[in-house]
Amino acid sequence: MRRYLLLAVTLLMAWTNSAEAQRVVVPTPQYYLPANGFVELDNSATIGYTDDTLMPAARYLAERLGAKYSGDAEADILLSLDEDFATEQYRLYVGRPQITITGGGYGGVFNGIVTLMQLMPNEVFCGVPAKRYRVDGCVIEDAPRFSHRGFMLDVARTWIDMEAVKAYIDLLAYHKINVLRLHLTDDEGWRIEIKSHPELAEVGGFRGGDSPVKPRYGRWNERWGGYYTQEDMREIIEYAAVRNIEVMPEIDLPGHSLCMASIHPEILCGYTPSNRASLGYDTRSAFCPSKEANYELLKDVIDEICQLFPTKYIHIGGDEVEMSQWRSCPDCRAFMAAQGMSDTKQLQAYFMTRIADMVASHGKVASVWNEAIDGGHLPPSTRVYGWEGVAECRQAAAKGYSTVVMPGQYFYFDMKQTPREPGHDWAAIFDARKVYEFTLRKVGFTEAEMANVVGLESSFFSEIYLSHNPESADYLHYQTFPRMVAFAETAWSSSDERSWEEFYARLVAHYDRMDCMGIAYRLVPPSVSYADGMLTASVDDGSDIYYKREPMEVEMLYTAPIETTTPAEYSFVARRGRAASAEAAVAAHFRTITPTFKLTSSMGSSERFSFEKAQEYGRLARTTRSADVGDWVQYTFEKPVMCRRMKVATGNFQLPRYNIENGYVEVSYDGSSFERVGELEDGVFYIMYPTRAIKAVRITSTSKGNGASWVSIQPPTIYPSL
Repeated sequence: MRRYLLLAVTLLMAWTNSAEAQRVVVPTPQYYLPANGFVELDNSATIGYTDDTLMPAARYLAERLGAKYSGDAEADILLSLDEDFATEQYRLYVGRPQITITGGGYGGVFNGIVTLMQLMPNEVFCGVPAKRYRVDGCVIEDAPRFSHRGFMLDVARTWIDMEAVKAYIDLLAYHKINVLRLHLTDDEGWRIEIKSHPELAEVGGFRGGDSPVKPRYGRWNERWGGYYTQEDMREIIEYAAVRNIEVMPEIDLPGHSLCMASIHPEILCGYTPSNRASLGYDTRSAFCPSKEANYELLKDVIDEICQLFPTKYIHIGGDEVEMSQWRSCPDCRAFMAAQGMSDTKQLQAYFMTRIADMVASHGKVASVWNEAIDGGHLPPSTRVYGWEGVAECRQAAAKGYSTVVMPGQYFYFDMKQTPREPGHDWAAIFDARKVYEFTLRKVGFTEAEMANVVGLESSFFSEIYLSHNPESADYLHYQTFPRMVAFAETAWSSSDERSWEEFYARLVAHYDRMDCMGIAYRLVPPSVSYADGMLTASVDDGSDIYYKREPMEVEMLYTAPIETTTPAEYSFVARRGRAASAEAAVAAHFRTITPTFKLTSSMGSSERFSFEKAQEYGRLARTTRSADVGDWVQYTFEKPVMCRRMKVATGNFQLPRYNIENGYVEVSYDGSSFERVGELEDGVFYIMYPTRAIKAVRITSTSKGNGASWVSIQPPTIYPSL
C-alpha cells in the first residue's frame, strides 16, 4: 500500500483542476489522490479478470459501458484479487498501461467498480452506454468501516414486486450498501412461497375483497397484493449477489402474525376474545407459545427459508408482541407455571430460543429485534437489531450480542422530514443532515460497546406507501433519498469528524448522477421571504422553483420576485426532473385557526381518548368500536366558520389502519341540512374554498370495519380566509 501512496503523492504535483477531474465519489474514499493525465475508453474497451469468481463483476461493468469482457489479463480494465486486502477493501488505479481494480474479495472489486463508474460521465448510470468515457488519472484506496451496511425494505405491509425490488437493489449497489433485508411477513401480508404450506402465500399474499386477510391499510374494496415464488426469490438473490448485496429474509414472529392467524386460527391462544368493538374481526396477532403444533408448523417454514436463502443470518422477529394475549390464555399461564416463569417476557425468550435453534440446525444464525432479549439470554451467537432507540442498541451491545444499530430516530426513512411532509412521526422528524451526523461515539457508545457493533441499517416500513401510489417508486425514493446517500457515507466512513457543509456540496454535485439513476429524490425546500411588497424564493442547488397562487392549482415557473400584498396566497416547490421538495411559503400561508366545536359520533367516545381531547386541538380521540356501514362522525362548530380550506381526518396520521377507509363527507351551513361534497381518500377529506361559513361537517362510513377495534378522529385543520 505504501508504494502506491508514495507514487500518488508524487503525481499530486501535477493535479489537474478540470471539471472531469473533480468527480464526486460517494461515499468519499479514505485516499483519493489524483494524477496528471486521463484515460479514454470507447465501445471497443475490454474488461478482464484474473479469477473466475470475478466474471459476474466483469460482465456487470461491461454491460454498463457497452464493452466486452473476458479472462484477458491485457484488457483495458483488469479486475483482480489480493489476499492481503480485507474482503471489501479495494485499490483503483487509473493510468497506463491499464485501469486496474484490486480487491480483497468479490465485494472489494465491486466497490472499486462503483467508484470507477462514479469517475466516469454520469451517462454510465443512465442505462444507455455512451460512445466514449473519459477517466482522469488517480489512485484510490478505500475500505468500509462496517461490514454490515444494510437497508430493510418492508414488502409485507405494501406489496413491492420483484422488478421493483431489483430496481431498488441497483440504487443500493450504486451507493455501496451491501445488505438488503426483506421484511417478508407481518399482520398485513405473507410474501414468500412456502411449498409445504402453499396457502400461506397463495392466501396470505392478498388482502381485501374476498380474502380472509382483512386490510388494515387501504384498498378495502379490492383483493390486492402478491408474493414471491421461490424462483422469484432466487432471481432476486442472484441479481443482488452480482451487485455485492446479501439478501436477508425476515419472518416476523411470534407477534405481527395476524395474517397467518387469518389462515391458521389454530396458532392463536386458547381463549375466546371479545370482538364486539372490531365488528367480529379477530385482531389477535401472536402465536401461542404453549402449543407444540405451532413449532411443528414453524419448523416447516424455517426449514424452507434456510434452504432458500444463502445468507448466514435469518431474521425471526421478536418485536411488539401483544403479550396481553398470553396473559389471557389459560394454556400460556399453565405452561409458564410448569416452567417456573413469572413474566411473559420469559415466555417470549423461550419461544425465540426454540426458533433460533431451528435456524441453528441449518448452520445459520438467528437475528432478532431488540425486545427479544428482554426476557433472558438467547443463544450468544444471536444478532440483535436495535430499533427502539440508542439505549436499546447500547444494551444489546453491552450484553455481548453482535449488534446492528438502526434506531428509528436516525435511520427509519418512513419518518417525516419536516412536520408538513408525509410520513410517520412517532420516532422523530429528520432529514439527511441528522442521518449524516450520526456517530456511535456522539450518541454515547463506549469503546466496549462499539466493539460489538457489526454495522448500521436503515429501513423503510411501508404502511403509508399504499396511499402514495406504490405502482410508482416516487414516494419510496422521496423518503429514502438523499437520506440513503447520507446513510451510505455514515456507514462507510472510518472518521467521526465529518462536515455537513462539505457533504452537502458533494450531495448537490451528486444530483446529476441521481437524475441518471432515475431517482425521484427529495430536494431541500426553497427559502421564502417577504419584504417591501416583494415575495422572494430561492434555492442553493440550482433546481427550478415553481409557485402556485390560491385558489389556482396550476404551477408557474418562478423567475423573479413577485409583487403582492397577499403573500400568504403563494406557495413554492423546488423541482429537478423527477426530484421535488416539500411545499414552502411564508408563515401566514400555513397559519391555522381553532374555533370551538363539538365532536359527536354514532360509535361512541372512548373513555381514555375522549372526544373532548380532539376538541382541545392537537389531540386525537377514539371511538369505542370500529365503523360499520352508515356510522358517522360529526364536527359542529359553535359559530359558523369561514375559511379557505378545511381538513377533516380519521385515523392516526402515523397509523392509517385506524381510519374510516371508505366514506363520504357532507357539509352543513345551518346545522340541520347537509349537502354531500366529496369522498374520503385514505380517511381524509379537504373542503376547498367554501363560499359560505360552515356550521357542521359529517363523515359517513360506507365500509364495514377497519381491522381494528376503534376509529381515531383528528381535530379539524382549518386554514383561515386570506
